[in-house]
Amino acid sequence: MEESYIVLLGSHAHGLEVSAVDLQRVVDSHHKLLGSFLGSSEKAKDAIFYSYKNHINGFAAILDEEEATKLAKHPEIAAVLPNKAKELHTTRSWEFMHLEKNGVSPPSSPWRKARSGQNVIIANLDTGVWPESKSFGEHGIVGGVPSKWKGGCMDKTPDAVPCNKKLIGAKYFNHGVIAYLKSENLTKELSFIVNSTRDYEGHGSHTLSTAGGSYVSGVSVFGSGIGTAKGGSPKAHVAAYKVCWPLHDTGGCFDADIAKAFDHAIHDGVDVLSVSLGSPPAEYYNDIIAIASFHALKKGIPVVCSAGNDGPSMATVSNTAPWILTVGASTLDREFQAPIELRNGKHFKGSSLSGPLSGRKLYPLITGAQAKATTASTDDAMLCKPKTLDHSKVKGKILVCLRGDSSRVDKGVQALLAGAVGMILCNDRLSGFEIIADPHVLPASHISYNDGQAVSSYINSTKNPMGHLIPPLSKVNTKPSPTMAAFSSRGPNMVSPEIIKPDVTAPGVNIIAAFSGSVSPTGEPFDNRTVPYITMSGTSMSCPHVSGIVGLVKALHPKWSPAAIKSAIMTSARIRDNTMNIMLDGGSPIFASATAFIFGSGHIRPTGAIDPGLVYDLSPNDYLEFLCASGYKEKNLRVFADGNFKCPVSSSILNFNYPSIGVQNLTGNVTLTRRLKNVGRPGVYRVRVQQPEGVKVSVKPSVLKFEKIGEEKRFELTMTGVVANGQIGYGTLIWTDGKHLVRSPIVVSSGFF
Repeated sequence: MEESYIVLLGSHAHGLEVSAVDLQRVVDSHHKLLGSFLGSSEKAKDAIFYSYKNHINGFAAILDEEEATKLAKHPEIAAVLPNKAKELHTTRSWEFMHLEKNGVSPPSSPWRKARSGQNVIIANLDTGVWPESKSFGEHGIVGGVPSKWKGGCMDKTPDAVPCNKKLIGAKYFNHGVIAYLKSENLTKELSFIVNSTRDYEGHGSHTLSTAGGSYVSGVSVFGSGIGTAKGGSPKAHVAAYKVCWPLHDTGGCFDADIAKAFDHAIHDGVDVLSVSLGSPPAEYYNDIIAIASFHALKKGIPVVCSAGNDGPSMATVSNTAPWILTVGASTLDREFQAPIELRNGKHFKGSSLSGPLSGRKLYPLITGAQAKATTASTDDAMLCKPKTLDHSKVKGKILVCLRGDSSRVDKGVQALLAGAVGMILCNDRLSGFEIIADPHVLPASHISYNDGQAVSSYINSTKNPMGHLIPPLSKVNTKPSPTMAAFSSRGPNMVSPEIIKPDVTAPGVNIIAAFSGSVSPTGEPFDNRTVPYITMSGTSMSCPHVSGIVGLVKALHPKWSPAAIKSAIMTSARIRDNTMNIMLDGGSPIFASATAFIFGSGHIRPTGAIDPGLVYDLSPNDYLEFLCASGYKEKNLRVFADGNFKCPVSSSILNFNYPSIGVQNLTGNVTLTRRLKNVGRPGVYRVRVQQPEGVKVSVKPSVLKFEKIGEEKRFELTMTGVVANGQIGYGTLIWTDGKHLVRSPIVVSSGFF
């Protein structure tokens, strides 16, 4: 059976001025190589549907399994990977795409300069862009398109996406998804694939505007939360690379298309790459996002990726390569509150963006289990799945549904179809106290696990239970905030356990940003509403917040390496909420504190990231030596390196200069080294350590004196102790000069759980 594969040869060594002749030579070489296996260059031309010819060296082709196996053994070929699908990291239904509070101005001129992101180009790999959104208008853009820019808007259809001084690039890549559909004989799904960069789902417009959307006043979502919306780098130029297509059973974002988009984006001249998609963790040489991101890194382009939405289960984090900035999701201090009132006088905090109930009267309450149809199971009815509810039992009542299995919005659809006047959506235990504001199709409120238990108990113990849904209202300065989202994927890192992932967390719950004008807020066929802005939740939403910060830092410090920018964001992050306590884990029904395996180095703090004081810097060769220490062979390294990289005689993961510190299987003592580079004023930094439980930590020297910018100092950190089987110890290392706090989490564990 023929399938689509990606054949990787390594990197290209093009000069500064690559010509069309040079690129055609690359294509011809790919035809020649594959033709030597298939019998002729003509057969190779028919098989190859992409040549990666700018920075990534390789091609994508239709092959049978035997041909792919033979190719993988060829000495010139670094890897042959199946063209797999990745998925968007949204749970669709203090933040950068936020509502300005009272028009407060930035606090300082350096911050003002950085905040604009002027002349920075932020690119997004996603479902494309809705160009008519005011977030992509060129108001506020100073000057024209940067002279280095080689990209543009490729769509020439009647529904084309036009470029302007804000939106300077829009390209689509669909040969990979088409190859997959043809190989699987999915002819019906082929009709969903159009040659357009336009966003017909809303996800791409949402994420791109979060990262770099322009200032737009008077924004609200169904009248709630009115204010001025803006992206993280509002004066940045933006570009959209469409790689995701409406095939939700498979994920819709195929590796061959992702690789092609990366290759174009690097060549076009982007400054930041934002990637809100992923798949389960895999070895880096088998992960196209890890491979393509390394090629971007070599050109000085930071890549920011979402951590995934598979929390609260542990060891679920994706995009774990150390050169990727991996982002978890947390809340912000704004809520769309939709309280529930019971006849017994009890009130419960809820969240929603739905319309209000008719009148102020109380309505009868019924659970899905009580309203089950005769042919349905009690469990399925409680989940309010399709065709599980009895209309005669539900009509005129507020239906109580349990979260899980089906989408939150679809539960409301089923309630409406069954005749309910409203819905109370109760968290299951795994969702804890994380509640999300969705644009439900009927009056509704989403409540926590504990509150759901209380409501269910009231209904089950009361002869005529009654309640009311108070209309939604947005509130700011809520406490505690931030809290970790239950859905946010967590560590430990299944590929490199010594590298703590996610790296940081950022707002990813109920995020207001631009939306597509071609789809309703719920996506339901009968929902005829359209909105220019909507809330979404997911690490897809938190990722572009950090991409926006990267744009700010890059605007102020254009010569910093991707590793330096990443370090600045990580070491300036904070782990305490606005009550000065450790952030809570939204996936815990008992309001437990979150840990470094959940929030990484902490919640982003942009004002600290632009002036971190010190950074842990890394070069591409440092990352290659990390791969050597991880046991990668020369053939594995060829998918990343320029040419044949020779591993050093000895190397240690423990000495890899990462901004966080992870140690596995401590049974005695271990010493590791780190290097700090001064990126601020001269100063004297002193160390502070919070030791993991049962572990003694010593640092030598304990004082570092920096006399100039760019100066590097080395220190050693020794840990002594034994971590019992199945246990984890959390600590903190801080270097401070009295102004800056350069903070690194320490995690000592006995292994996977």
